[in-house]
This record gives sequence, structure tokens and C-alpha cells, in this order.
Amino acid sequence: MTTESDPHLGEAVAARIERRWATLSIAIVGVLVGMAIFIGIDHATMPQGHVETADPKTLHLAGEFIESNLGSAMEADGSVTVRAIGQQYSFTPQCIVVPSGTPVTLRATSADVVHGLLIEGTNINTMLVPGYVSELPVQFKAPGEHAMPCQEFCGIGHQGMWGKVKVVDKATFLGMMASQRRLSCVD
Repeated sequence: MTTESDPHLGEAVAARIERRWATLSIAIVGVLVGMAIFIGIDHATMPQGHVETADPKTLHLAGEFIESNLGSAMEADGSVTVRAIGQQYSFTPQCIVVPSGTPVTLRATSADVVHGLLIEGTNINTMLVPGYVSELPVQFKAPGEHAMPCQEFCGIGHQGMWGKVKVVDKATFLGMMASQRRLSCVD
């Protein structure tokens, strides 16, 4: 029997194929939703392996983020650690000096509300959450300057919350380090 002699047979075959594709599509969507639910629940119940905290009320009084400890510092292994604080409506220090071609660890936190830390021209983009320390590894390839705006709305003065990262060659950085324990380019 051909479809020319029985027009309903062709419609039945097409309907059966459509049902199979619809069933397959619904099954794929179901699997994806199930995976999303599983991953969401797993991440909610399994905290990160390492979470550092800092008391935002005492940041300036004691510990790693006291004012004399902010800015760039050379470590014994030749890497550089930068410590910074975001607070309404500024970064401290407002200008950071780092060497090019050197591993840099950026450690930052917030003293008051959630801030965003973005270094233009790099892949650094994170949130600074009060009570938690954000740590990001970065290496700048060439000397130059990068704007560092807060990209998370933090209040009415948010638009004026900008900082700067000044990348200098390693020899210049070492020369600057010889005269100071901590570096920043704030005039």
C-alpha cells in the first residue's frame, strides 16, 4: 500500500516521527535540568575547599590588611603580593605598582559593602565581599597603566570609585622596593 492510495498512512508516519523527536527533545531538556539541579545542590552543600575570612570591623586595626601592610610587597620567592581594601567609595591603595613579567598575587577584601574589582585589559574581575578575602593570581606581560573601576554598584558615590594599576619593568620595581617596604603610586 502506498501513500498515494492511502493519504492517512503518510500522516500517521509523520505524526509518529514528530512524537519521537518531541520525546527526545523533552528527554534532553529533562537531563539538562536534572544536571543543573544536581550541580546547584552539590555546590550549595559543598563549600569551597579554602575560604579565608577577615573581620571587616577590625581590618584597619590588626592583621594582614592594616594600612602599613597595604600595597605591593616582594616575597622571598621573587613573586609580588598586593594587598588592597575596597570601601565606599575608594580603593586603598588607590594606585598599585607591580612589575611586568612577575607572578603577582592580588589579595583584597571589603570593609563595608560588596564591591567589584576589575582590572581593565586583564582577566581580573572579582567581587570583594565584606568578611571574605579574594585572592587572584595575575602576571602582567608589559609595562603600562590599567584602570581599576569598581564594577559592582556600592552606593551613590559608586561612579567615582576608581583605582589604577601601574605596571613597571622589573628593574624599576626593584629600585623602588630598595627605598620602601610597601609600594603604591599614590602621590
